Amino acid sequence: MARRPSSTRSAGASRRSAPKGPGAAYARAVGGPTRAESFRRRIGCTEPRICTPPLRELTPATSKGYACIEFAEDILEIELWPWQKALLIRALELNADGTYRFKTVVLLVARQNGKSTLMQVLTLWRMYAEGAPLVIGTAQSLDIAEEQWAGAVEIAEGIPELEELIEHVDRTNGKKALRLDTGERYKVAAASRRGGRGLSGDLVLLDELREHQNWQAWGAVTKTTMARKLAQIWAASNAGDMASVVLRRLRSLAHRALGWPDGKDGMDDLEASTDEQAMPEDDSLGIFEWSAAPGRGVWDREGWCEANPSLGYTIDQRSIAAAASTDPEWVFRTEVMCQFVNMLGTGPFPTGAWAALLDTKDARTERGVTRDQDRPACYGIDMSHDRTMVYIALAFWDTEGRVRGEIVAHRAGPDWAIPWLKSPLRKVKPEHVAFQRKGAPISSLWQDFEDAGIMVTPWGEDKLSGWHGKVYDLIKLAAADEAPEGETPEQFRDRVRFSHGMQPALDIAATTAAIKAVGDGWVIDRKASPMDAAPLLALIAAVGLLLTNPSEGAASAYEEHDLLVV
Repeated sequence: MARRPSSTRSAGASRRSAPKGPGAAYARAVGGPTRAESFRRRIGCTEPRICTPPLRELTPATSKGYACIEFAEDILEIELWPWQKALLIRALELNADGTYRFKTVVLLVARQNGKSTLMQVLTLWRMYAEGAPLVIGTAQSLDIAEEQWAGAVEIAEGIPELEELIEHVDRTNGKKALRLDTGERYKVAAASRRGGRGLSGDLVLLDELREHQNWQAWGAVTKTTMARKLAQIWAASNAGDMASVVLRRLRSLAHRALGWPDGKDGMDDLEASTDEQAMPEDDSLGIFEWSAAPGRGVWDREGWCEANPSLGYTIDQRSIAAAASTDPEWVFRTEVMCQFVNMLGTGPFPTGAWAALLDTKDARTERGVTRDQDRPACYGIDMSHDRTMVYIALAFWDTEGRVRGEIVAHRAGPDWAIPWLKSPLRKVKPEHVAFQRKGAPISSLWQDFEDAGIMVTPWGEDKLSGWHGKVYDLIKLAAADEAPEGETPEQFRDRVRFSHGMQPALDIAATTAAIKAVGDGWVIDRKASPMDAAPLLALIAAVGLLLTNPSEGAASAYEEHDLLVV
């Protein structure tokens, strides 16, 4: 997207015969190449490969997208690419009563195609032309939300007609806000459980939705629109993964309404909810997905066109080819082809082994399984490769004679770990703790633990690959399909000593983590793992320490109400 002189017209506005679907007015307004022309000329596809179809022909009377495009061209003097026009007209479709058809708009497109600038245009149009009282911008990283906000402010301040309507710009970090003299505001909110609470938003922007690994931020900020008649939630992202719980859910709901155009691989199991099946179909969720079709190879140029609608405008083939040559395949597919890559099943353990050892809390309660209070419990701690998260795992013996492993706490940053462990609320005192002393992000906390009086068993050198091997053997044995003579596989697994609960962070790490050779053994490779491997490393540290038979007399083992995951 680029500024243009006011005397010129938008590029790509060729006049073609009306396509089937949105209508002739839509075709004239959007312009751009057809799908076949895009493939032939290696130009990005104007139309999303997957999208919620309109209810009726899209005209200036049935979609406010036309008004937004006119605002961008005539007031902001910004040239919109054909795909951006197509999105605005489709996403701003109106109901018969003049309200927006889509309450939630999900935009999926590969990186660097111009979605952020498009959302800046939408924001300024809603504020200046529509008089939307409050726009809330958020992203998983506050820096990203603030950068998008700053871009919108810069555009407004650069146009005299808009600048004179600005009453105040608050550039305080964490409190950035734009306020017009007619009362409209654009605020930045943190993507947290408190973000946006107490506000009533008319337009909520969520960038990088793939990074939302729980529902806290979504639940807080999107509920600001409940009492606003003309409110919309715009969630933009490139493709997600198994950890992208919010994006996976929304994409699954939208794809189900379209008859599963890409199949169900990696989708949420929506069919399991009978209550949902009984509900009337809701068409207030719209999806507009520019992604490469399943089955396309990384060098398939047509897939590049499908996922990169700005190809030929701001993105060139050489840049995409360079990425295809250097990126790991899963990175290229996620970032450049906007494809969901299901990494599950490619982790360090035998296929299906981790899933076979799931023993839920409800199942254990039904069997009467509790902790064995006469045997010790051990903590393992690890930190993400990028140092953003710290995980604490606990391993203990239960009354069935099994080793039980769980993540009992995880939070951002390292400062909370020692106070949490030393809290009088802990039923398991930090008397048996292990983490890597050297060569790992968590190693920087060694001296802090010593100063706090917490004795840590150093995990490293010969123990590093040795503990990995012990845990691997335990999981492989417990999930074995074969059993000794005289036992069924089920009987054999029942008496083998390992189980875990259902915890997404740990499950994803255990089924995606990459490994690297160390001497004659191997260890988890934090840097090369496609997802955060720290939860699994914390578990291996805890289980490895437990299996070394630490001294008796430790505090009582795990209790469910001692669990803290935030």
